[in-house]
Amino acid sequence: MRIVKALTGLLAALAVAGPAWAEFPDKPIRIMAPYAPGGNIDVTARIIADKLKDVLGVTVLVENKAGASGMIGSDVVARSAPDGYNLLVSANSLVAVPAIYGNAPYDWKTAFQPISHIQAVPGVVMVHPSSPIKTLKDFIAAGQDGKFAIADSGIGTTNHIIIALMSDATNTRYTLIHYKGSGAASIDVIAGQVPAQVDQVNAAIGHIKGGKLRAIAVTSDKRMAELPDVPTFKESGVPGLENFTYSTYTGLFGPAKMPADVLKKLNDAMVKTLTDPATVKRFADLTADAKPSTPAELAAMLDKEDKLVVPLIKKAGIKAE
Repeated sequence: MRIVKALTGLLAALAVAGPAWAEFPDKPIRIMAPYAPGGNIDVTARIIADKLKDVLGVTVLVENKAGASGMIGSDVVARSAPDGYNLLVSANSLVAVPAIYGNAPYDWKTAFQPISHIQAVPGVVMVHPSSPIKTLKDFIAAGQDGKFAIADSGIGTTNHIIIALMSDATNTRYTLIHYKGSGAASIDVIAGQVPAQVDQVNAAIGHIKGGKLRAIAVTSDKRMAELPDVPTFKESGVPGLENFTYSTYTGLFGPAKMPADVLKKLNDAMVKTLTDPATVKRFADLTADAKPSTPAELAAMLDKEDKLVVPLIKKAGIKAE
């Protein structure tokens, strides 16, 4: 009889515990944006947080923790409990940055669980409005002696990778000035402290349309409706750039070893978020193409990025300063 009562009590406790776990989430969720405010990652995190809170029914907070080209904030998530309450928005630079630093505190292949792709956006080469550089040919010509300075959002970021890919294709060299986010980089270019910048279009579109920065080329396959007068790299007529395209894509990640049911609930929430017309429009207004994916599809995208950029990093000898 005692055994029966004990088993009955245990089953009752499990019955209570089961639904409690199934109630995920039941407290605020934190999304880490591991760069300074104002850039692509920060903007992306805040847009999805606004909708996720409605879909999941809990507060979704965005935290910025810049440093080491995103590794400091990313490591916070990698070390977090895999319970779905600590998430990360990162770009494809998640692959490049550890290869450049060589001493990353985590292995991106095993430290994170991909949840869903978020959005993709091309890059844009910009100069100060007073610059004599008018075309991408001019820009390439300025990179013959390595003295021309370009601002980017940090070592190993996709903005940096665009410069590296462009330099490799055209045999040019530049002085790169790495910031802790594209917002800070834009401030100095607008102020005339640095002559040029490579950024994502969605982070820079306001400055371009406001006349604070002049766009000279985009890395998209075709001209963008939002910037119809800005040619693509492919249109530049520069040898080596005839087929050049590159996009920064962002994804939502959690720590590795997340429970399958939590992962599914988060992926389902992202599908609802990224098919919501209002959210899609917010990204479209920023020239970004929002589209969800399965966790496996996002993992495959990162694997492709790994095969593209890591050999380039080794060939160019790109290292953290």
